[in-house]
This record gives sequence, C-alpha cells and structure tokens, in this order.
Amino acid sequence: MDEESWTGIIDVGSKPVVAREAVATGLLVLSEGGIDVVANGRSPKGDVREASTIAAIQAVKETPRTLPHCHPIPIEGCTVDWRVEENGLRCTVSVRTHWTTGVEMEALCGVTAGLLCAWDMLKSIEKDSEGQYPTSRIEGVRVLRKSKGDPHD
Repeated sequence: MDEESWTGIIDVGSKPVVAREAVATGLLVLSEGGIDVVANGRSPKGDVREASTIAAIQAVKETPRTLPHCHPIPIEGCTVDWRVEENGLRCTVSVRTHWTTGVEMEALCGVTAGLLCAWDMLKSIEKDSEGQYPTSRIEGVRVLRKSKGDPHD
C-alpha cells in the first residue's frame, strides 16, 4: 500500500515496551506588564503558573482525544516547569512512560495547553486599547529531546 492511500493508526503492538521520555518547551512572549504580573503573582484570575500547570498535565493525559493518530499511552510521570524570562514565560514539559511508542506529542500538547492557559489568564493585561495583542505570541514550541531506553527497564 502506498503512503498516499494509507489511513489509520500505526500498529505498535509488536514493538517492545521500553522506557521513554520526551521533553518539549515553548515561550509565551509577553509585555513588560504581563511579565511583572506573572513574576509577582498578581493576575486577577489567580496564580498563572499553578493553573497553567494543571492545564498542561490535563493536555498530556488527553493527547489521544485531541490528536486522532496518537495512541492512548499510560503516562507514568509528567513534570511542568515554568521560567519567567526577559521577554516572556517559558513552559517546559517532561513526560515519561514504559510503552511501545514515544511521548513527544504528549509533551508538545502539554506545552501548548499550558501556554494557552497562561495567555487566557493574562488577556486583560496583554490587550491594548483596541482589544488586540500587539506583544503576545507563542513561539519556539519544540521537542528538546526524546529518549528510548532498554526493553528490560
């Protein structure tokens, strides 16, 4: 069957169960005011990093519901790290499992959902007088690394 006519989910049933990890990151570029609000915990909607961590974890767990070609994977661990940087808020998500397929899509879903939640919580600060977002943008979403361990792990 040629690639153009193929549809469905890749069969990973015969692949060995191995330790796998993926780490992804992305940056929400913010105004100086937005950065100040995050750094000092003054968002009117609550703690931006705390709420956005929950959104990231939920997105990791729900990846196959969002992306139809992703397999349900038993997530064994997930960490979400936030860093206030000079021009915004960085989210880095690490996902771990022992399974037959990787978790890079789960890590990417976690990053993007976390950043979107943060943006949503900062909308009132980031909007200009015309209701636009001249500074805010999500950029640099990418997989930093992925690893696949020994089948006997």
